[in-house]
Amino acid sequence: MKSKLIKIFLRLAISLSFLSAVADRFGMWPAEVSVWGNWKSFVDYTAIINPWVPDTIIPALATIATAIEIVLGIFLLIGFKTELTAKLSGFLMLIFALSMTFSIGIKSGFDYSVFTASAAAFGLSLLKEKYLEVDSLIIKK
Repeated sequence: MKSKLIKIFLRLAISLSFLSAVADRFGMWPAEVSVWGNWKSFVDYTAIINPWVPDTIIPALATIATAIEIVLGIFLLIGFKTELTAKLSGFLMLIFALSMTFSIGIKSGFDYSVFTASAAAFGLSLLKEKYLEVDSLIIKK
């Protein structure tokens, strides 16, 4: 039972972190707790942590990252292809962490716990037992 609770906690924590960050980009969090607060600020931040990407591509990169976070967040929330989704989430957050590290310094990756979240997602990908997941309804044993 402990591993089931750990798995659901990891799924919810990672999923809701993705979805919360997306909500922030669209101004859905109050200003006093918001990191970006609006789409333009997020696109500007995307440019800061990706200085090697041409400015014309930055809006598309911000849109793609946001779309991926929405899909991964929803998939983790409902438990669809959990192991694969968790692994992809781990890689995405590792890319975020490395981008932050190489552009603004390693402290930002630690302050925003992106390395920790990446490790948690990789750990989640190793938990095979199904619990409260759409996968358990699809996969017949």
